[in-house]
Amino acid sequence: MEKNNNNSKNIIELKNITKVFEDSFAAVEEFNLEVKRGEFVTFLGPSGCGKTTTLRMIAGFEIPTSGEILLNGEDISQLPPNKRPINTVFQRYALFPHLNIFDNIAFGLKLKKLPKAEIAKKVKKVLEMVDLEGFEDRKVQTLSGGQQQRIAIARALVNEPEILLLDEPLGALDLKMRKEMQLELKSMHERLGITFIYVTHDQEEALTMSDKIVVMSEGKIQQIGTPEDIYNEPKNAFVADFIGESNIFNGIMTGKMKVRFCGAEFDCLDDIEHGTKIDAVVRPEDVIITTPDKGAIKGKVISSLFKGVHYEITVVSGKNEIVIQSTKTANVGDMVGLLIEPDGIHIMVSETTQNNIETAIDKNYKLEVLDGSLSCDLTTVIPNSKFNEDGVLVDVHGDEIDTDKIKVIVSILPEDIEMSDNEDEGIVCGHIINLIYKGDHYSYVVRTDEEEDFIVDDEDLWNMDDRVSLIIPEDKITYSLKK
Repeated sequence: MEKNNNNSKNIIELKNITKVFEDSFAAVEEFNLEVKRGEFVTFLGPSGCGKTTTLRMIAGFEIPTSGEILLNGEDISQLPPNKRPINTVFQRYALFPHLNIFDNIAFGLKLKKLPKAEIAKKVKKVLEMVDLEGFEDRKVQTLSGGQQQRIAIARALVNEPEILLLDEPLGALDLKMRKEMQLELKSMHERLGITFIYVTHDQEEALTMSDKIVVMSEGKIQQIGTPEDIYNEPKNAFVADFIGESNIFNGIMTGKMKVRFCGAEFDCLDDIEHGTKIDAVVRPEDVIITTPDKGAIKGKVISSLFKGVHYEITVVSGKNEIVIQSTKTANVGDMVGLLIEPDGIHIMVSETTQNNIETAIDKNYKLEVLDGSLSCDLTTVIPNSKFNEDGVLVDVHGDEIDTDKIKVIVSILPEDIEMSDNEDEGIVCGHIINLIYKGDHYSYVVRTDEEEDFIVDDEDLWNMDDRVSLIIPEDKITYSLKK
């Protein structure tokens, strides 16, 4: 690879980046990303997904446990922050309250011992960039939140970085100011032409400003794409649920570009094999309300809320709830028909149809999973095996089977697991780390105290971070050998 080529297509590359902290918590796993020179890239995801940790590794405040960070082709993974041509703007701005605006911006330049005239010239230039010329002598305390944010950006820009990192810089602003600053930041990026890498949990911010969005969850990349790609073509249910508003329904492909969900068959644009179980994603604005006799789906209006530019209408059809955004209202209690055009349906092949846990066998022939509580008959799992009179597992020749080399897959369907708030009821306990509404039920991810993730389907609404126990009927569990 050519080194130090400033005309290189990618200014920065992250290759197989993993960050594990001392408590063995993996904040970021196998993170791979290419950032082009001059791009506006946004890391988007819920709190705790690893986006700020990734930004801190690019800045040099954290060192990756493994992997490479390449800047213009050179590995900078071990380089200290002050040796990188990168500056960071933080959510709380970190301005010095005892210094005026000039000295706040000039702080880094003074550390470099630049001539006073050059410092003054650079400070004046960046104040013009952020539309705050003439503010040199003002105190930090006299500025609004939006002005303070601009000063923090000016202080970063004055060092002429190749890359500007922004860690939720609009989080402390009110809604109106945040929307104004979104447009200002986008405009500033276009004027400056430098690379912006931005962190937020706000989907609107990401969609408004970005050239490329990196959606993250649980330390892993879920999807990388343009705002249009992320919104219109989500790769999985997490992305569809997190970006904007979505109706997500379990369904099945019934023919060539035909899909069935909510009790009706629809034409779609995705050619997926007949019989494949899928998740159908329908944005609320793509559902058309009509009369009951003309609708593919018929249902009753249970709520209609005015949201300013549209009404948000909820219709119940069988067990399914469908959310619609329409410029026309509907009366609660009315029976309506619903239509969805083929280009309003996005199909995703269902990622998980059952929970599969790989486990070893202990010396007592117990499975090392679910606290060793499963009474699995290994002779039904391991072909041509039996227990001899001494209780030893042997093959057809009577030779002892070495179970250290055998792994068993424990499988259970999400709908066969029940959640309880009584810790004594279930086999294992854990916390809800994710939930997605799928029209007629909620799909939960429960992370147990043993760091195992279970997908659970439940009609009842639980809250994120609720502690639950999992009731798993043994007659619903199946076992197989890992091949």
